[in-house]
Amino acid sequence: MNLIWALTASIVISLISFVGAISLLLKENILNKLLLMLISFSAGALIGGAFLHLIPEAAEKSPHGEVYIFVILGFIFFFILEKYLHWRHCHEDKCDVHMFTYLNLVGDGIHNLVDGLIIGASFVVNFNFGLATSFAIIMHEIPQEIGDFGVLIYGGFSRNKALFYNFISASLAILGTLIGYTLANTLDIFLKLLMPLAAGGFIYIASCDLIPELHKQKDIKKASAAMLVFILGIAFMYLAASMHH
Repeated sequence: MNLIWALTASIVISLISFVGAISLLLKENILNKLLLMLISFSAGALIGGAFLHLIPEAAEKSPHGEVYIFVILGFIFFFILEKYLHWRHCHEDKCDVHMFTYLNLVGDGIHNLVDGLIIGASFVVNFNFGLATSFAIIMHEIPQEIGDFGVLIYGGFSRNKALFYNFISASLAILGTLIGYTLANTLDIFLKLLMPLAAGGFIYIASCDLIPELHKQKDIKKASAAMLVFILGIAFMYLAASMHH
């Protein structure tokens, strides 16, 4: 019975990815004005998610410090992946879709898989613990998914395509839940590897792709607003991490 509840929780979390559907109600010019704020929020949410959620939780499970090596390896992996994607899909530096769009899908997919692993294992402990864990994950997924959708749109996806791929990425939580529930006793092995790798990817995407985009904004008022929204993204993830613990 707890497996059914665990799967229900992961399905609900996957459906949060459709929060971007709100954009379908907006006119194109209004959405374009919001994109800078969404990119700022996403950059803050990624940095906050990495340093305030994924790395501390991975460090608890791996007290000997190797977690930081995996964070660096995650950073390097996403750097190599972006260079490969750019070489494979872009010619003369002209890309219809920015490479960080695909990187964001990969990083978010790993993150969602990790969330599913945690949900599945928590429901093995008991129902109440599983419910509390799922609620905490939902709280940090909402700001994350809002930012992710903005990244996909800004990177060149259409709104419908962004919704579809964001949902596919979010659906990995369901797979993670099945794995986590089945392999609860050996779950630490997965988390020690996947959580810091995802954190390294988040840091890479935010620092190397999204924040440089914010530096392109020349208008001082818009740039200042973007900076505040960036800090707000970090603050949201801090609150979400506090609730999780």
